[in-house]
Amino acid sequence: MVRVDERVLKRSDYVAGWVGWGAAEPFDAALEVFGADGRVRRRVAVRGVPPHISHLALLPGDRFLLVSGRSGQDRQGRWADNAYVYDRDGRREGAFCIGDDVQVVVGSRRGGIWTAYGDEGIFGHHPESRGALAGWSSRGGAVWTPRTPFPAGPVQGRTGCTEGDRVWLAWYCREGTHLSRITPSTGEVTTFRSPVTDIDGIAVRGDRAVFSRRDHNRPAVTLTRARLVGGVLEAVAEERVAVPGPVVLRCAQGRDGVLWLRAGDSWVRFKA
Repeated sequence: MVRVDERVLKRSDYVAGWVGWGAAEPFDAALEVFGADGRVRRRVAVRGVPPHISHLALLPGDRFLLVSGRSGQDRQGRWADNAYVYDRDGRREGAFCIGDDVQVVVGSRRGGIWTAYGDEGIFGHHPESRGALAGWSSRGGAVWTPRTPFPAGPVQGRTGCTEGDRVWLAWYCREGTHLSRITPSTGEVTTFRSPVTDIDGIAVRGDRAVFSRRDHNRPAVTLTRARLVGGVLEAVAEERVAVPGPVVLRCAQGRDGVLWLRAGDSWVRFKA
């Protein structure tokens, strides 16, 4: 979790909820790392964070990535940096661009960065964004794009998670929501139809998955559990769960079969 002094934030006149708040100038922040017991394990000061940051992803060695969802081109056609890598002590290691209209960012255990994009990126000009999904090195090199057509053209990234060395990215189109399972070592991609249309979070463990759907800005989520049977994800149970605080957009982190949800100032965890 990244904590920011409220005094540096300004609210957009056009975007509702917490995502409408942002810093227009560089600011100082603190990264809080939570343990499995829900308590803060480590707190790291981060100085001079670039403005308009909207994503946090974890990298090996207690390193982390902060990302702004948008980028733009200058007159020479260079895309502006929107991804910033920090070491475990909060010092910036590098900066680069990982596409435009970034909706999902996932960091893998091997240091890869995996992204899914929104419609303005998919139908825009950045080459990796136009592929809907992409993989990057921690130095900003594009290392993966889909090699085979999707069952239907994605128009929006939804969420993502890691499962061991695999990465799952969720996206939707006019035919529904889909999940693409990527094996980075081979580049292999398998895409499944999601049993839940409107999802905010996902965690996968073997043939089991759990999906979350928030009641925006309310202290409750709907959890759907699913099983992979014969190459098809089938929903097997659904429940509405009360949580300690409001759940909002980009509240979920799915890692190795555990779905972490930020609910107000607390984290709750659900196993797949």
